[in-house]
Amino acid sequence: MKSGKLNWDDLKAVINNNKTIKREDVRVRNGIGEDCAVINFGDYECVISTDPITGASKNLGRLAVHINCNDVASCGVEPLGILVTILAPEGTTLEEINNVMKQIDEETSKINVEILGGHTEVTRAVNQMVLSCTVLGKAIVGKAVSTKGAQIGDDLVVTKYLAIEGTNILVNDYRGLFESVLTKEEISEAENLISEISVIKEGNIAGKFGVNSMHDITEGGVLGALWEMVKASGLGFEVYEENMPVKEVTQKVCSQLKIDPLKLISSGSMLISTKDGEALVKLLMEKGINAKIIGNITKEKGILVRKGKKEIVPPPERDELFNINL
Repeated sequence: MKSGKLNWDDLKAVINNNKTIKREDVRVRNGIGEDCAVINFGDYECVISTDPITGASKNLGRLAVHINCNDVASCGVEPLGILVTILAPEGTTLEEINNVMKQIDEETSKINVEILGGHTEVTRAVNQMVLSCTVLGKAIVGKAVSTKGAQIGDDLVVTKYLAIEGTNILVNDYRGLFESVLTKEEISEAENLISEISVIKEGNIAGKFGVNSMHDITEGGVLGALWEMVKASGLGFEVYEENMPVKEVTQKVCSQLKIDPLKLISSGSMLISTKDGEALVKLLMEKGINAKIIGNITKEKGILVRKGKKEIVPPPERDELFNINL
C-alpha cells in the first residue's frame, strides 16, 4: 500500500470487523470521523484520543501536542494530560530525542496540559522518528460534543485558515523549492504558522456557545473532514469553494506543487455545524478568531460548488502531503 491513511472503505472494514466488546460505560465510540471516545465515570466523562505524526520531519513535538489536543478540543473539552510514545531509528542521538521532548514540554506548558507518561525507544522498525500521543480531557457528563451530531440545515463554519499546517510543513521541509516563488516575508509567515495550529480556544468557545457537531480538520483537508462529519451523522453537505478561507501564501505553495489546498492537512482549523452560524462567526471574530460559513448540512450527498458547478465529493484518499512529486 502507499503512504497515507487507509481509504474509507478499508478503514471502515478494519474498524467495524474488530469491535467485539462494547461496554455500557463508553458513551461515544471510535468510528469514521469520530476521533475521540467518551467514557462515563459517573458525574464526569473522560474524553480520549490518539494520533501519530508521520508526515513531517520538523516540529514533531509541537505538531504532536496540538493535533492530539485538538481532537479533544473538538468535543468542546479542555485537554488536561498527554501520554507520549517516541520510536526513533537507529543512529538517533540523545540530543535529538531531548529536543523533541523539549518541544512537547514547551507546547504543553502553553496550554496547561501535563505530560503523564509514555514510552521512548530506539528501534530498527522505523527509518525516521515516529511520535504518537494520547490526550485525555474531562467533561461534565453529557456535555462532550461528538462528530456525529450534525443536523440537516446546520450552517458549516470553518475557523482560521485552511491548510495552514500543510503550508508550514511543506515550506519547512522544502524551503529551497519555494525561495523563488515566495517572498522572504511569505516564507517567514509560513514558518510561523506553527503557532496557529491549536484549536483549543475555538473548541471551548463553540462548546459553550452550543453547537451540534465539531471536527478538527487534519489529514485529508476540509473535504476529508466534511466527508467524515456527514458519514458519522448519516447526512450530506453543500459547500462553496469561494467561501473557503485560504491564505495567499498557501495558494502559492499549493499552486507550485499542483495540489489542492482543500485536501491538504489542516490542523489549526475547526469544522463546526450549528443552527446559527452567523452568531457563532460573530462571537469567534470578537474573540480574535477568523471564521467563515462555507455551506450547510444537507440530507444526502457531499457537494462542492466550484465556479458555479456542483461536484460530488468522493471519499477521502491520501492527503495531498503524500501526493507531491518532486
